[in-house]
Amino acid sequence: MTTSRQLEIPLADGRSGSGPATWGQRAIWDVVNRLAPADRPRYNIGTATPLDPGLPLPVVLDALGHLLHLHDSLHTRLLPEPDGTGLRQTVDPAGTLPALVRDLPAGTDRAGITAAGAALHRELTGRAFDFGTEWPIRAGLVTADGLVRHISLVLSHTAVDGTGMGLLVRDLTALALGADPASVRAGRTTQQPLEEAAFQTSERGRKRDANARAHTLRKLRAAPDRLFPPAPAADPAARFPNAVLSSPALLRAVDTVAAAHRTGSSAVLLAATAAMTARLAGRPDAVLQVVVNNRFLSGLTDAVSVIAGDALLHLQDADGEFGAAVRRTHAASIAAYRHAYYDRRLLDAEIERLTADRVPLADRSCVFNDTRDLLPDGLTAPDPDPDVAGAGADGGSTLDWPVEFDPRPGLTYALDALRTPTALQLAMTADPAVLPRPAMERFLRGIEELVLTEERTLRP
Repeated sequence: MTTSRQLEIPLADGRSGSGPATWGQRAIWDVVNRLAPADRPRYNIGTATPLDPGLPLPVVLDALGHLLHLHDSLHTRLLPEPDGTGLRQTVDPAGTLPALVRDLPAGTDRAGITAAGAALHRELTGRAFDFGTEWPIRAGLVTADGLVRHISLVLSHTAVDGTGMGLLVRDLTALALGADPASVRAGRTTQQPLEEAAFQTSERGRKRDANARAHTLRKLRAAPDRLFPPAPAADPAARFPNAVLSSPALLRAVDTVAAAHRTGSSAVLLAATAAMTARLAGRPDAVLQVVVNNRFLSGLTDAVSVIAGDALLHLQDADGEFGAAVRRTHAASIAAYRHAYYDRRLLDAEIERLTADRVPLADRSCVFNDTRDLLPDGLTAPDPDPDVAGAGADGGSTLDWPVEFDPRPGLTYALDALRTPTALQLAMTADPAVLPRPAMERFLRGIEELVLTEERTLRP
């Protein structure tokens, strides 16, 4: 019989302090608090993985305790300032992290362990965090035959982005395998959130914010204010389809093309996404709102925090020769990422003023998010839905339609790049009035074909 219990992982003598929230903490907090309560769990970031052959429960609990000491963001609460105009972070020096444990019957096979781990992960990810009273981390453990055989970590997006989650997994893995906590700490030049907030409120930080916002506003004024033709009258309650292309071939091809053109692999996917945007919009250029996380910003690569930045990428001649488009995308994205570190509240206020003055601003309805680095090598996220296969029976790509979402005002499409054990996945959600299902399929298949065709031309 499966049983459940809750254990408490203690933190004592941790770093502590209080100060203004970072730009990233405040941006995510604002977004989440504007959502209906049922939608707020969408901003949780989670990862789950089997542990084979397993680890003793005390070892895993001890490693999680050391992880709390390494990263202040894991024991930080967020509370509005009394006057309601600001947000404050409080780093607690002591407390407990609940760990939910599911004990399976002796002899449970691997399939049973995986199913129990997936169910526990869904339970942990399906609840929103209370930022003011709860630490932004949850842990779930599945045990069988006296060992932890599956682990789940769920964090609030106010505490971490995809890169930060990868760093946490690396640190937890090292600690669970016996690494000395002091050596793990020494290997990280991690900037803690209070230190990041101190920089942001300094003269240098304010200057960087002003420069980044000025750059973004210039881009907003220069890029086209509409990409796709106006959609015909449609049902405002129509749900947005979600399509998932799973391509084993892309897993290899993206890296091959990137190496040949001396770019990052994100530039390859961005170039292909821009090309298909231009083709389906019937125009030569594309504008993409690119979600930027810590790995793109010098000085924050090792930070376990969240920047919540968006880079505006305007690519002219997006549907030109693909190899050249990849190189131009790489160059343009470097500048865009560098200027994606800013105070979102101030930028939003400036955009609101310009909109009120009827100043045309760039189309920001096409969103790209590369989440492939969510986990380090050797650990991969589970498929977003158990019904989504990783590949066809012949090893080719598959296209599935796992879910529909409520309408998302102001969105033409959102495209996420993900990595599974067997494939690179492109998950697309789109406004059906602008991109109906056949167009979504053409879009995703077109990205795959552009990259695979380029890879074939590079073969000797």
